[in-house]
Amino acid sequence: MKTRFVLFFTTMLLLGWSITSCHCKGGTCPFTKQKANEKAEVVLKDYGAEPTVLDIDAYAMANEDFRTALWTGTLLQVTLMSIPVGGEVGLEQHNETDQFLRIEDGQAEVLMGDTKEALTFNKTAEKDFAIIIPAGKWHNIINTGDKPLKLYSIYAPVQHPHSTVHKTFEEAEEAEHQH
Repeated sequence: MKTRFVLFFTTMLLLGWSITSCHCKGGTCPFTKQKANEKAEVVLKDYGAEPTVLDIDAYAMANEDFRTALWTGTLLQVTLMSIPVGGEVGLEQHNETDQFLRIEDGQAEVLMGDTKEALTFNKTAEKDFAIIIPAGKWHNIINTGDKPLKLYSIYAPVQHPHSTVHKTFEEAEEAEHQH
């Protein structure tokens, strides 16, 4: 029970981080030491369990791969995803992992359910929408828009190996079968 509370609390902290990202007006941002309207360099890599501050929107938009691990800690992981037009995350279930996703650009159909044959939860989501998937729920996210669906995902606990990069959906599926 204590572990689930820690994971929930950590996830909520990251949710707050994503909602209150620094949007400094004029001068220099006290958090990032970056001047207003100055674009930071985007380096797509897994920053590991190190303290990290970055513009999650810029990173999500710069990611061209199906999945890129951005930060992998002991109990939590942040990944970036770029789902092509008509593509999907793929029907999956994480029995021990809660998941938070935020759409940075694009439009999607979100499906969830207790079994893969009964995805009774069906919602449309778009830019700036959050998707929260409880552990044990079957789910899929389908790009229904006319451009790549850009999003980031927070897993608690970690779901993918450190530094995971899957260029395509097919590559990710193959890795899951080997994992």
